[in-house]
Amino acid sequence: MKLNSLAKLGGVALLSAVVLAGCGSKSSQSGSKKQEISWMTPSAIATMDTSKMTDLYSAQVANGTNEGLLRMAKNNKVDPGVAKSYSTSKDGLTWNLTLRHSKWNNGDPVTAKDFVFSWQRTVNPKTASQYAYIFANIKNAAKINSGKMAVSKLGVKAEGNYKFVVTLDKPQSFFKFMVTQPEFFPQNPKTVAKYGSSFASNSTKNSYNGPFVLKGWNGTNDTWTLTKNKDYWNAKSVKIQDVKFQAIKTPSTALNSYNSGKLDFTTLSGTLAANNKKNKDYVVFPEASTSYMEFNTKKIPALRNTDIRKAMALAIDKKQMVNKVMQGGDITPKGFVPADMAKHNGKDFAAQAYVKSGTDSNLAEAKTLFAKGMKQVGKKSLSLTLLGADDDDTKRATEFVQSQLTKLPGLKINNQNIPFKSKLSRAQNQQFDLVLSAWIADYPDPSNFLDLMTSNNPQNDGKWSNKQYDALMKKSESTDANNETARWNDMVQAEKILMNQQGVVPLYQQGQAALLKSSVKGVQPFPTSPQYDWAKSYVK
Repeated sequence: MKLNSLAKLGGVALLSAVVLAGCGSKSSQSGSKKQEISWMTPSAIATMDTSKMTDLYSAQVANGTNEGLLRMAKNNKVDPGVAKSYSTSKDGLTWNLTLRHSKWNNGDPVTAKDFVFSWQRTVNPKTASQYAYIFANIKNAAKINSGKMAVSKLGVKAEGNYKFVVTLDKPQSFFKFMVTQPEFFPQNPKTVAKYGSSFASNSTKNSYNGPFVLKGWNGTNDTWTLTKNKDYWNAKSVKIQDVKFQAIKTPSTALNSYNSGKLDFTTLSGTLAANNKKNKDYVVFPEASTSYMEFNTKKIPALRNTDIRKAMALAIDKKQMVNKVMQGGDITPKGFVPADMAKHNGKDFAAQAYVKSGTDSNLAEAKTLFAKGMKQVGKKSLSLTLLGADDDDTKRATEFVQSQLTKLPGLKINNQNIPFKSKLSRAQNQQFDLVLSAWIADYPDPSNFLDLMTSNNPQNDGKWSNKQYDALMKKSESTDANNETARWNDMVQAEKILMNQQGVVPLYQQGQAALLKSSVKGVQPFPTSPQYDWAKSYVK
């Protein structure tokens, strides 16, 4: 899931990393029966249409207000969601899911037909979903999304109201993780039909089947509330009545609100993180996410040169960026795929696929490679604009990257920081030279990152392309799909190609430094989570 560029995950992102089994500071201090907490997030909601959302912050709210077939749990496990049980065929191609009797907040039953409707809507090319590619392994999804087949041919069907059957084109061992994501949530056909193009554009034009109902969001404002959903099938286990959100871009402003008792949680970065390490409320949560820089190889011919890309990567001191600039719990990366996210036979993927030059820093070598590359493309100078979001973290990150890259003789870097939503749009339309991006895992498999850099993936904003890389990723999902070791080796080789060719520049693996009120009881560290299913934090 695309993050707010290099911004730290805020507010609800923390809740993917903890189990909150108590009540907020307001209830614990006042003795009130109403359990309420106040949370900070660095960006407002972009959309609540699960077919169209591409950013983390919208998806995090969706995880609180809606529920899919299964839910992510600790240690890369899944818990029942709308589906109370499931089974798979021996060949791994057919998934049979038995649904429980649950309801939408308007009283309508949640049925298998709602999943069929939602998934068909997302892969329908008329919807223009940026995440439709994630359905590609479902039978006929790719052909439907390219306009070559009718939506009705998608490999999903409802057998009665409470049995949902999915047919895959090829086995996918991590499919159970896929269906925990917002893109796979059900949608109420009546609600979609009622509101048409304005569906999910504010809190009232939607239906909710999850632990909470969204209230007070008009589509553009920076405050909203999640209120306990009395119609949720497991409402008795939801221990929080209200979660009040504030989108606060400036970390110092958020910290002031926290210190004055207006927030139960705030993120920290830079000097704020460094200055608060001895605070009793200070916590750091690891994240399965990577912040990286993309090159626009489609627009800028010089950036198609491997030596120029490698030179720019080597010019950036990642250790200094982590320790002196960001200072918020991050670690230096081993590659594009985060460390400790995926393992096979006891071996971590990032360690096996490690390419030293892909994440190393060496200014002398960078200057030599840059001069060589510039000679190859017939240029003596190069002027590029570095695009990023306008939050404080990203501004500091772009300034640091700019200072590092301009050490290369003949390279000029101009920074452009704009609102996150605009930055997403510009990046998706290749309206940039260089762009700072970040991705958090949707499911605990290396493919969630590596698929992004295949030639035709819509999230590949820089349009880097390598035929061998594409072939390996295709092989991992077809010929070797049922052979875990062969599939793993395919992906290891693909990552090495990506790093040797410097298709992207991993800058750091994210961690989140934060302050969390001690009066918010029951906090337990959650191992690096590939999912942002924070709503379970409130389920005891």
